[in-house]
Amino acid sequence: MRACDRASLATAGRATDDGGANDSAAAGWPYPSLVLVAFDLDGCPLLLLSALAEHTRNLSADPRIGLLFDGTAGLEQPLTGARLSVLGRVVRTDDPRHRDRFLRRHPDAALYAGFADFALHRVVIERAHLVAGFGRIHWLTAADLGLPMAAEALAEAEPDLLDAGNALLSAAGSDGGSDAGWCLTGVDPDGLDLRRGGRVARREFEQTTNNPESVRLALSGLPHWVRHGGTPVNAPAVPANAGIPGAASSDATTTG
Repeated sequence: MRACDRASLATAGRATDDGGANDSAAAGWPYPSLVLVAFDLDGCPLLLLSALAEHTRNLSADPRIGLLFDGTAGLEQPLTGARLSVLGRVVRTDDPRHRDRFLRRHPDAALYAGFADFALHRVVIERAHLVAGFGRIHWLTAADLGLPMAAEALAEAEPDLLDAGNALLSAAGSDGGSDAGWCLTGVDPDGLDLRRGGRVARREFEQTTNNPESVRLALSGLPHWVRHGGTPVNAPAVPANAGIPGAASSDATTTG
């Protein structure tokens, strides 16, 4: 899910009395649309929506939402690929950190994010439907998705971690090779988000971590990972309590 930068959005059509397409006869019909997506550190999707859009008007009447994340791109037989339908409720957020995360993921959105009709919304996930291929179909609770708890230490350290990661990427790409132009746009307990132009990439950690020092050590292998097209680089595991007294023993990651 986190690897996606867009999703198909489904909302329930609202009833109006203006005689238009959304009159009382059309109320409740599913309305599909396309949205750009970023993610909070805890995995909740973040959406930048215009109050003028049909889907946003629908959500003002019914905050229930469906998002389809499609992992089948490039497959000769798309139905053999994974896709995840996420169900939840949308809540408006004015948290500057959410805005920053979204605009790093989608820098072109800065052109209109400041318009009065646009606002950030956070999706609180309630359950999901996973199709991992033929015959591999499961309903999942929010807990089943294994999303991490809120990571305050990582949120506070993220600006410095992004600066450090992008300095490494800039130095590695200074020769104009295939790794040039990549930018680290987000850090979360499960991995790293990158972007170059219209392309996005995701590097997953082997284990979830809320430890900024664990992430900092993982950044050291990022240029190698990008240069070799996402090939893992072997490195020693990061001590769970590196730099954070009292960190949980399971709070560790590697750069693999």
